[in-house]
Amino acid sequence: MPGNPERGRINRPFVGIPSFLRSRICNDIDEFDRAIGILGVPFDEGSPFLAGSRFGPRSIREHSLRFVYGEGGFYNPETGRSYLDVEMRSNLIQDCGDADIAPTNVERSFASITEMTGQILARGGLPVVIGGDHSITYPVVRAFAERLHVIHFDAHIDYSPFVHDLRFTNGHAFRHIRPMLHVASLIQVGIRSLRNTSEAVGDAVRDGNRVVTMGEFRRLGPEGITALVPAGDATYVSIDVDALDLPLVPGCVSAEPNGMTYAELSETLKSIAERTDVIGFDFVEVNPQLDVGTGITSYIGAHTIVEFLGHICVQPRWAKRRDTLLAKRR
Repeated sequence: MPGNPERGRINRPFVGIPSFLRSRICNDIDEFDRAIGILGVPFDEGSPFLAGSRFGPRSIREHSLRFVYGEGGFYNPETGRSYLDVEMRSNLIQDCGDADIAPTNVERSFASITEMTGQILARGGLPVVIGGDHSITYPVVRAFAERLHVIHFDAHIDYSPFVHDLRFTNGHAFRHIRPMLHVASLIQVGIRSLRNTSEAVGDAVRDGNRVVTMGEFRRLGPEGITALVPAGDATYVSIDVDALDLPLVPGCVSAEPNGMTYAELSETLKSIAERTDVIGFDFVEVNPQLDVGTGITSYIGAHTIVEFLGHICVQPRWAKRRDTLLAKRR
């Protein structure tokens, strides 16, 4: 738990068990009873080039401790306000640990991911999922029943056809997601890699996806992207770290040039939080084994998650939900 000055604890980031933001650890998912559920998915068998993103959840948790000061949330000098104060002081965030991974048995691993996500949802929680490679978004999204829009930030279309009996790589997730009955739309933002194929991009467009290249992203801006979803509708947001520009993310196996600045991604996520009802999100593809010594890719992952969650939790719709949960505890 965060340091308590009265007890003399300092709790620097290198001290203690690294749960996300030092939130309480839920050792049994059946006992989850908080508003926000952190779920790690240490799975990278969908990565066809270099493994290592299985260590992403652990590393991002460690870097999240750098945002913990006392028992409150974080302060942003740009906006002049604090975020996540109530959520952290009232212990509304709970780290549910990791989905169980069965090496080489993808279906079983994915079943575990879907089950744990579903259990967080069944208890009224907002799932915040830390990957892992991008294949894990498919079993996460299939746990939802509510009608939603999926907003996908990525350099790559991740819409590969099912050939050579390949179905579960990190290039297939959104071809699985698009036909789901509860998925109202799929918006793919930041697409720019020269390794995207015309077949995959063409299939995505023909299937009705809104494919936004980097050039169009910069023309539309944050408000233009968010306007692609009806105001107030439920959204699930999937963020691949390679949406960001290559020099920002050395710990990513598939980083690409001409990506977003952090400010561009941050402002777009803020706009999404303000206009839509974010009911879950994931952050994927951090590979700590490739990162520089300071772990800046893991840090930018933790930073993105913390900041996006902060913007979600200052919205009136969230405050109403949060206050209802706090009233039940009294």
